[in-house]
Amino acid sequence: MIKAKPSDKGLIVELLTNSFKENQSVNYIIWKDNKKQRGIRALMEYSIEVCLLFGDVWLTVDKKACALILYPHLKRTTLKSIFLDSQLIFRAIGVTGVVKAMKREALIKEKQFKEPMAYLWFIGVNPMYQHSGIGSSLLNEVIADADSKNLPLFLETSTLQNLPWYRRFGFQVYDELTLTYTLYFLKRDLS
Repeated sequence: MIKAKPSDKGLIVELLTNSFKENQSVNYIIWKDNKKQRGIRALMEYSIEVCLLFGDVWLTVDKKACALILYPHLKRTTLKSIFLDSQLIFRAIGVTGVVKAMKREALIKEKQFKEPMAYLWFIGVNPMYQHSGIGSSLLNEVIADADSKNLPLFLETSTLQNLPWYRRFGFQVYDELTLTYTLYFLKRDLS
């Protein structure tokens, strides 16, 4: 895997937008009307920028898959992070959706561990290349990177079908949150 460059942002946004357009967790917080696609793109742009500030943005060498890793213990409130948050509100959630999004985030934070960690925010594979092993290879590299930093790896998924895949890599479900969908919280301890 390679670290993404600023010039890769458009490719990563496209990759993640296509990978998560039907995702329940993503669709829970963004606009539900004809602005849905635009909202998903804005969420992905936001996530990339946050990970560039407080984490890592990885691409496979062939640029068919990507992973956004956040280090929550390094996250700080800065002018840039405030600007990004406000952009997300106006471009993806809408002012009326802020309360809903904030309530959901508070519920999620209650379930997350407070220890230093690597948080796999998004992992996506170009839909044309899914089920070909690219995502598995990328996840193995993400795990190795987290291990090299001596950090456990955490994630959430609302996609029940992904649970067996994550379990193959040593992730265990440690909690759930029921909204209009179920969000599964997973942790992988250090190797």
